[in-house]
Amino acid sequence: MVFDSMETAPRSELREVQDERLQKTVQNAYENVAFYREVFDEHGLTPDDIESVEDLSKLPFTTKEDFRDHYPTGMFAREMDDVVRIHASSGTTGKPKIVGYTQDDLDVWSKAVARCLVASGLGSDDVVQNAYGYGLFTGGLGLHQGIEELGATVIPIGGGNTQRQVEMLADLGSDAISCTPSYALYLAEVADDMGYDIKDLPLRVVIFGAEPCTEPMREEIEERLGVKGIDIYGLSEIVGPGVSIECEEQNGLHIWEDYFYPEVVDPNTGDPVEEGEEGELVLTTLAKDALPVLRYRTGDLTTLNYDTCECGRTCVRMDNITGRADDLIIVRGVNFYPSEVESVVLEFDEVAPHYRIDIRREDNLDKLEITVELAEDFDGSRSDLKARIQKRLSNVLSFTPDTLDLVEYGNIARTEVGKVQRVYDHRGQ
Repeated sequence: MVFDSMETAPRSELREVQDERLQKTVQNAYENVAFYREVFDEHGLTPDDIESVEDLSKLPFTTKEDFRDHYPTGMFAREMDDVVRIHASSGTTGKPKIVGYTQDDLDVWSKAVARCLVASGLGSDDVVQNAYGYGLFTGGLGLHQGIEELGATVIPIGGGNTQRQVEMLADLGSDAISCTPSYALYLAEVADDMGYDIKDLPLRVVIFGAEPCTEPMREEIEERLGVKGIDIYGLSEIVGPGVSIECEEQNGLHIWEDYFYPEVVDPNTGDPVEEGEEGELVLTTLAKDALPVLRYRTGDLTTLNYDTCECGRTCVRMDNITGRADDLIIVRGVNFYPSEVESVVLEFDEVAPHYRIDIRREDNLDKLEITVELAEDFDGSRSDLKARIQKRLSNVLSFTPDTLDLVEYGNIARTEVGKVQRVYDHRGQ
């Protein structure tokens, strides 16, 4: 089942829609956003030079720094009289990125999220418990309006208050819940503590996003909750959740290409990579009025697959995000991503899916400390388990962490609201 015909349109038809919408987007950006007008002028370009998506490479990238340099509303193409809603990024590394929406923008966003929900196997008869935070974060209201667009029932419970979340799942028979992957696992823990067997509840789908989720973590979610785990993707600067999602085949996330045009580039050079090769995802909005964005560097690492999916959808599929270009950790000259540590942790049944990475500098030398939580029912040899995990980490990371600590179940802090923090870099402190 699909939400509308564009999901299965021939790629030739899709390209016509993309080119037409891109021309309007470029014209809007040039005429109404001083930043983009200056970019075009500096490169000797006019909107007429961008006739199709093939011409996008003529333009430089837009970056998160551009948003911060033009804080708060310098990237807007509409006056505030036409803007009906404001959202913002978390702003964890400086000023938040302010994003605005006209009513038409909200309508597009709602349709994109509704497509996502249908792709995940949900319909108008389902009850969806939305455990994303409401407010400036795009997750809560973004999912909420998409659920309503679909005609399903939304429970706007928001983040946190986990015991109440469990009670609502049980009492209202929710078919799906939307939350971060780390929160889904925490939900299962709390349900166990409350005496619920969460697998006995009607819950059948978890739509998770806002954090990278490795395949082992997805398997852990599906096993612990007895559900199908579906990865959704989005970012505030582009629209919020709803840029792409996995269908029930769980073989890549469909990008709604009539709304968002994707590229993948080498994160170091900015050059396009071959199809199927990993690189940094770059997105261009094709149907945004208040905030048109051209060639935005997301920082997220992925690959693209243009083959028609077994579900029948023709929209390109991106792989699950493996990490962020700016999340790369360098310790003593060796590069690795937190997701590589997570993949190792989840290989061992003797440990819980909770860990933290601490990086310190002692006597001008970097020290990597990894803390892993033991499973609740662990009763084996710690020294043997530690040796096996240490060996596996060394093989995956190509170097041996300085410290590996195994701590009792429950010792690593859980996150009920927002994104979980795994990495603590103390070197600049």
